[in-house]
Amino acid sequence: MANKKNPILYIVVPCYNEEKVLPITSVMFFDKIKELVDAGKIDKKSRVMFVNDGSKDETWNIISDLAKNNEVCEGISLSRNRGHQNALLGGLMEAKEYADITISIDCDGQDDINAMNEMVDKYLEGYEVVYGVRAKRDTDTFFKRFTAEGFYVLLNKLGGEVVFNHADYRLMSKKVLDEFANFEEVNLFLRGMVPLVGFKSTSVYYDRHERLAGESHYPLTKMLSLAFDGITSLSVKPIRFITGLGVVVAFLSFIGVIWSVVQALMGNTVSGWASTVCIICFLSGVQLIALGVIGEYIGKIYMETKHRPRFIISERTYAEKDQH
Repeated sequence: MANKKNPILYIVVPCYNEEKVLPITSVMFFDKIKELVDAGKIDKKSRVMFVNDGSKDETWNIISDLAKNNEVCEGISLSRNRGHQNALLGGLMEAKEYADITISIDCDGQDDINAMNEMVDKYLEGYEVVYGVRAKRDTDTFFKRFTAEGFYVLLNKLGGEVVFNHADYRLMSKKVLDEFANFEEVNLFLRGMVPLVGFKSTSVYYDRHERLAGESHYPLTKMLSLAFDGITSLSVKPIRFITGLGVVVAFLSFIGVIWSVVQALMGNTVSGWASTVCIICFLSGVQLIALGVIGEYIGKIYMETKHRPRFIISERTYAEKDQH
């Protein structure tokens, strides 16, 4: 890899209502591109691509102004809000037409931008995927740390191949992105899908900081939704668990029936409603949970069969380029 030409890097940054933090972090991204170019690690054609995910504030106007005043800046805008994962995918699919490598990172400045230096070094050493992994979670509350780390453990036990404490801060080569484009599912959980592509990979570790400005756009409800999407997108073990639970409950019920018959024959039956209500409530609860999990999978199948586009780009800050 020593004689390999300097790669063109695109930093892909999904943005949703980031008018407060964008003027701060955009300068950091531009400076990082310049630093890496001056160090002879990347090509001068490298760019920062902001992806506006249907923001309702001035985010797109800020991106447009940045692109007019800085040749390193490029931006695309989705036709409507499609969520973080779809916005990130849209940016990656757009960037792969021009870049040799991409690094995806959030706009809030929490991920250590200096980890990009080591990511590029790892690529130059021959790695096609480089995961940015949090070294520790000191900035998180106990609840968030416990639930996040528990989720990674649970997902791996359910068969999902995810990198522990890795979100969406990663480097991917064009080779990987070209293959990743063949994954056509609508229900996206990128941090679980990237390992499925394969290729030589490694990790770099960094400390995460507090958000530089603005408020987080990932409240608990969205985090839970993303976690459930991850589980149901990558594993069918919840359905197998339901099957196993059904066998256990059926076995216990069968024993209960035998016990009831024996007690009836012995004349020991006592009229009462407590035991009946408990059994009915227990079985009803199990059935509703089972139906809910199965329904979630059926709903995802329904969405997949529609083959709707995962994102639609409505605007670009740059003219159409020839593919290279």
